[in-house]
Amino acid sequence: MDQTHYYDRANRPGLAYRHRQGIGPTLVFLPGYMSDMTGTKASAVMAYAEAENRACLLLDYAGCGASDGVFVEQKITHWRDDVMDLVNGLVLGPVVLIGSSFGGWLMLLCALAFPERVAGLVGIAAAPDFTDWGFSQEEKLTILRDGQLARPSDYGDAPQVTSRAFFESGEANRLLGMEIAIDCPVTLIHGQQDRDVPWEYSLRLARQLRSSRVQLRLVKDGDHRLSRIEDIARMLAEIEWLLESLRA
Repeated sequence: MDQTHYYDRANRPGLAYRHRQGIGPTLVFLPGYMSDMTGTKASAVMAYAEAENRACLLLDYAGCGASDGVFVEQKITHWRDDVMDLVNGLVLGPVVLIGSSFGGWLMLLCALAFPERVAGLVGIAAAPDFTDWGFSQEEKLTILRDGQLARPSDYGDAPQVTSRAFFESGEANRLLGMEIAIDCPVTLIHGQQDRDVPWEYSLRLARQLRSSRVQLRLVKDGDHRLSRIEDIARMLAEIEWLLESLRA
C-alpha cells in the first residue's frame, strides 16, 4: 500500500492520506465515525485499486487516525470539507465516493456540494441523519446540556464521543426529510442484521435520492461491519459494476 502522506492547510488541521495514481475515476473511501483509513474495507479498496491499476485515495478526517486536530472540535461540515480539500488538491478528474456508515452521510453531502466532481456513490450501511435517529431523547438532552456524550463502543475500547458542535452540525445537515438532489449512479449495500444502522434507512435513502440510477443490495445475514470475506467480495463487485456502468 502507498505510504501515508500529509496535506497541510493554512486554517484547518493537516490531513493524513494515501493516494495512488491509476485509471480513473478515483476511488475515495470515506471511513465511519471514529474510524480511519486502516480499516478492513478501506484496505480492501486500496488493494483492489492496486490490482486493477486504478486511482485510489484513502484519508483520515481531522481529529481521526493519523490526521491533526482534536476529535471533539470537529463538525460534520468540517469533515465534508476535509474530503473535498483532498479531492480538489490531489485528484484530477471525477471521483467515486465509497462511504461506510457515517461516511455514507458524508458522501451524500460531498455530492451535493460538489456534483461536478462526483461520478458515482457506493454506500455501505450508510447512516445519513444519524444525529436524528441514533440517539434517545435523553441522550440528545445530555449532549446539549453537558456539551458531549460518551457511549460504550462495540468496535473498540475507547468510548464513542459525540460533541455538541458535531451534533448541532449534523442536525443542520439532515437529508432524509426531502428529495436529495443527486443524479449520479448510487449503489447501497446494507446488512439486515445491522444493529447500529437499521437497513430500512438505506431503503428510505434510495427513495429520497433524485437519481433514477439507484440500486439497493440487502444482505440477509450481514451485520453493520460487512467485513467478512464474502462481504468484502460483494463490496468490490459492486464497485466494479458501478465503474463499468460509468463507461457505458
